Amino acid sequence: MLSRKTITLCVLLLCTTFATADDWPQWRGSHRDAVLSAAEQIETLPEKPVPKWSVAIGAGYSGPTIADGRVYVTDRGPADIETEVERILCFDAETGKAIWSHQYESTYTVSYRAGPRAAVTVDAGRAYAVGAMGHFHCLDAATGEVIWKRDLQSDYAIRMPIWGITASPLIYKDMVIQIAAGKGDACVVAMDVATGKERWHSLDERAGYSAPIVIQQGGQDVVVCWTGESVSGLNPADGSVFWSIPMLPRNMPIGVPTPIVQDDLLFVSSFYDGSMLIQFDKTKPAAKKLWHRVGVDEKNTDALHCMISNPVFRGDHIYGADSYGEFRCLDIKTGDRVWEDLSVVKRNRWGTVYIIQNGSREIIQNENGELMSATLSPQGIEIHSRAKFIKPTRKQLNRRGGVVWAHPAIADGHLYARTDSELICLPLK
Repeated sequence: MLSRKTITLCVLLLCTTFATADDWPQWRGSHRDAVLSAAEQIETLPEKPVPKWSVAIGAGYSGPTIADGRVYVTDRGPADIETEVERILCFDAETGKAIWSHQYESTYTVSYRAGPRAAVTVDAGRAYAVGAMGHFHCLDAATGEVIWKRDLQSDYAIRMPIWGITASPLIYKDMVIQIAAGKGDACVVAMDVATGKERWHSLDERAGYSAPIVIQQGGQDVVVCWTGESVSGLNPADGSVFWSIPMLPRNMPIGVPTPIVQDDLLFVSSFYDGSMLIQFDKTKPAAKKLWHRVGVDEKNTDALHCMISNPVFRGDHIYGADSYGEFRCLDIKTGDRVWEDLSVVKRNRWGTVYIIQNGSREIIQNENGELMSATLSPQGIEIHSRAKFIKPTRKQLNRRGGVVWAHPAIADGHLYARTDSELICLPLK
């Protein structure tokens, strides 16, 4: 049986040409799994975190990405101005100095209007960014010059999810794969990285909010897409469907977290529709559902009902934040709850934590602006350190004093995080 690290390495080598081990060049890092390599791991977090720099930005939900000494993020325009634009921003990772900015008009018809959702993907000198309404740009990563652009709304008649387009672009060889939410069989589209020309489109399904990943089955790369109606494995060459496991919504498509993988297991979790564990065949492109557990409603949940928070695997257990922030441990074989902890984040609807796996420990950022070092085990969660490092803001969510609702990034010993008003760089080593 291949180890989790082996599968992760295969994903990196086969689907991208990302920059260096110390970069965080796309959603959830180089491997799309929010796992720090041995060279990147942090022994202890600072007791009193002090940013190295902070720069003013506007509102948005997109987490920062870092590549080749530059930080990329998107926003809804300057923080003190009500605008109908989106911006793609680039800063010097060492100093925070602005390098370039690209702005374009974008009139929102989606709920939660604070700004773009998807993290910028950087690969081979190009930056790929998609906005909440489907404006897609490929830019020169160093200069911000537009290489090509597409309006997915007009090109594919988007069946717009209530919260817009959120999944970050995935680079596969000479294609960029995007959850486009298009009408008909264009939920997922692949475009040529050099020209933006369509290479294929696939799946006649409503879109969700989850970003696609790549796994390998029997020597074949498979793009896994969790849409609003299924978890499906696609052939990246032409978009044909290898396998599909239905996960129809009881209320509306609401799956946000990225699928997580360990050995031959793949796990997804949704706010309304509970959790599903899938086993994929490692000898050929096929998969089967092992279990799917769903509670009565969003408060009376079963197993795990994640909203924004991404769960993690640790050996024979799954850990993650439930619908109201309850942090839980599940038995991987059955989905049975092993324990629940209420200390990680304040209990609120959609209470959110972001987890980065750091060797045998986790680095956790919660929506209250706290940074923690913790160890997860079947016996419970041990929090080794906890410190406030960034102030929540209210545009992402105008309740409970505001939130920090953007995934952080770690690159070269620094943590990069953003709110509605600032982007910060925090030294960790």
